[in-house]
Amino acid sequence: MKILLAEDDRRLGELIAHMLKKKAECAIDWVTTGEDAYHYAAEAQYDVLILDWMMPEGDGLGVCRKLRRDGYSGAVLMLTAKDSLQDKIEGLDAGADDYLVKPFEIDELLARIRALTRRNFAPILEQVMKLGELALNRTAQTVKRGTESVQLTPREFQLLDLLVQNPGIVLTREVILDRIWGLESDVGPKTIDATVKLLRKKLGEITDEDWIQSVRGVGYKIDKEKVH
Repeated sequence: MKILLAEDDRRLGELIAHMLKKKAECAIDWVTTGEDAYHYAAEAQYDVLILDWMMPEGDGLGVCRKLRRDGYSGAVLMLTAKDSLQDKIEGLDAGADDYLVKPFEIDELLARIRALTRRNFAPILEQVMKLGELALNRTAQTVKRGTESVQLTPREFQLLDLLVQNPGIVLTREVILDRIWGLESDVGPKTIDATVKLLRKKLGEITDEDWIQSVRGVGYKIDKEKVH
């Protein structure tokens, strides 16, 4: 089992990480900021993400919302000293699967993690869409032409997936920014254009067709007839 722990209280973080390694025999990545939690979760596969609500550089609630908006489907357990009913509702509505109030016993944390992983191991049906000769597997987040694979970063895959999910529709840079990076990020149009350029280059390595069309001064789209 692999767990990402996001907790800025170093004493508590060390205790949780130590006890999880000892009692659950799992691999732990421990970060102390919301920004690091988001990037770690976006770049790697975890069985459970344990998020502290109050952290520097992005609180756990915002991180959870952003990950869910990006399509993150892993289990999320929220840790917080906030114990009101409204706080719990807010945490669950943000996308958390469970909510544990501090202080807590380690054995209860372990029990909740076991419950989340049982839930998370349910079989998931693959979602595959075709873009010409390319197969876009939304579940595995892979792109293939026959047996050839295209190695995309999570951002590149999210961008391609967004375009394929909206065939024939011109997606403005503002829409792409909101859906992929979030409006609160520091990303600008040049980053979006650079990501499209890299995506085109990678797709061009296994096919001669330019799938992504530029609409000058507006954004990008994929021809509706090429998606099925």
